[in-house]
Amino acid sequence: MSNDTAAPLPALAPKPWILGIAPYVPGRATSEDGRKVAKLSSNENPFGTPEAAREAYRSAAGELERYPDAAAVELRAALAAHYGIEADRIVYGTGSDEVLHLAAGTFAGPGDEIIHVRYGFAVYEIATRRVGAEPVVVADHDYATDVDAILAAVTERTRVVFVANPNNPTGTYTVKAEIARLHAGLPRSVLLVIDQAYTEYLDAADDDGALELARTQGNVLVTRTFSKIFGLASERIGWGYAAPEIIQAMHRIRAPFAFGIGAQRAAIAALGADDFITRSREHNRQWRSWFGEQIAALGHAGLRVVPSKANFVLVLFEGALTAEVAYKALMDAGYATRWLPGQGLPHGLRITIGTEEEMRAVMDVLRAEVARAG
Repeated sequence: MSNDTAAPLPALAPKPWILGIAPYVPGRATSEDGRKVAKLSSNENPFGTPEAAREAYRSAAGELERYPDAAAVELRAALAAHYGIEADRIVYGTGSDEVLHLAAGTFAGPGDEIIHVRYGFAVYEIATRRVGAEPVVVADHDYATDVDAILAAVTERTRVVFVANPNNPTGTYTVKAEIARLHAGLPRSVLLVIDQAYTEYLDAADDDGALELARTQGNVLVTRTFSKIFGLASERIGWGYAAPEIIQAMHRIRAPFAFGIGAQRAAIAALGADDFITRSREHNRQWRSWFGEQIAALGHAGLRVVPSKANFVLVLFEGALTAEVAYKALMDAGYATRWLPGQGLPHGLRITIGTEEEMRAVMDVLRAEVARAG
């Protein structure tokens, strides 16, 4: 006799840790009413892309029916030659975001913990929760990475530590000695991921030693991207460097075709665009400094810039003018910035260093809003 009273099957449901993820919110490129605005919300290069990279990308137009090289042999060789590292110790992905996800997915899972700082890159928590691990968020030191706070948070369940240097969204920088001290204080069973998305904006004297740590230590992964100074954000080209055992394990879960033929060729060409890179770095240094000086010149208006080594600044609004009001005023004027209430910074705007014209215009709007609020 059939059992007609059997209990119905449970409804399909996502894993609970997936439901705990707050989706990543990209920087806006349009206003609320759909107007196109100057995009100072995603830390893109205001000079665009090196022309050699554009030409290399166009050269692949006749090969759209072909799969790209899944091993990215030529790109890895170019990276190895450019940075003086070993090609077989390079992993690559769809932006450095994927490499960060690969690190979490390879070394952590349910019951494990991954540490990142309170004002860190939003992808760290997403990557952590995606694999069922528990994010451990540690306090900062005046918006900068606090090595002691990280080390104090390490437990036997810790598997990965994410540190961005320079940090996003604060722009703060951790010096070489502190990075070394952090690594020395971690158990060998913990992977230290040093996210260097903005490292090309640093001066040579600011090298944090991360690549050398990854070369000589078995638990360090350095991640980088072509999305920032190289001007290839749309092509989503990221990579990482670590000990062979780390890279081989990450390759097991890496998507086989991370980016297209044109993207790989463009990346290789961009590595050789020395004049473009130098111009971008010098422009960024000049106008980042100018913008900070202009904010400081407002006196006691309640605005301050967190010291930045990246291609953006975090402006804190601690007086009569709020970050929300400033954000809306800048958007109305045609400038999209990044307001960050979702990252615990409702009093902050992250502003990409744009062209001279854009930076002067943004400053004009802020001066006017300060006067209005005062």
